[in-house]
Amino acid sequence: MSTLLQRRHLLLLAAAPLAGCGFELRREPEFLFRSLALSGFKPGSPLAVDLKRQLSRTALLLVEDANRAELVLEALRDVRERSVVVSTSAGQVREWQLRVNFDYLLRTPSGELLLPRTELRMTREMNYTESTALAKEQEEAQLYRAMQSDAVAQIMRRLSAVRLPA
Repeated sequence: MSTLLQRRHLLLLAAAPLAGCGFELRREPEFLFRSLALSGFKPGSPLAVDLKRQLSRTALLLVEDANRAELVLEALRDVRERSVVVSTSAGQVREWQLRVNFDYLLRTPSGELLLPRTELRMTREMNYTESTALAKEQEEAQLYRAMQSDAVAQIMRRLSAVRLPA
């Protein structure tokens, strides 16, 4: 057998166990409802923008009027915070703690709760030095985007698990 055929044979043997392992790439979630309204978000909320972007990739219809949607995702709290964790005796900051706090509930337009108040808390810590302030600003923005992306993924998974009332 030629070396090329031997390599192909070895590749097929190596890939065979993966064929039956059940591995599957993550797909967009499937929802048991057709329309959703977002309410309670601050104008220009980065979390709302990212959530709308993710929802636009699905078959779900985003509705502006909460009374015309099947379900309403109501934001109760959407806050980004930053606090000092470590500072020097001279008062210079050495470490920040970044937080994204998002509280929401899911209800029908008539007010029936399908998902009670849910609290998402994301925290990251970041070292800081004044000499690299610009780079640290970019790192902070990147950490906030990562936390926001995690929050949106969790919300999408929870929405996909919701069952409509009979």
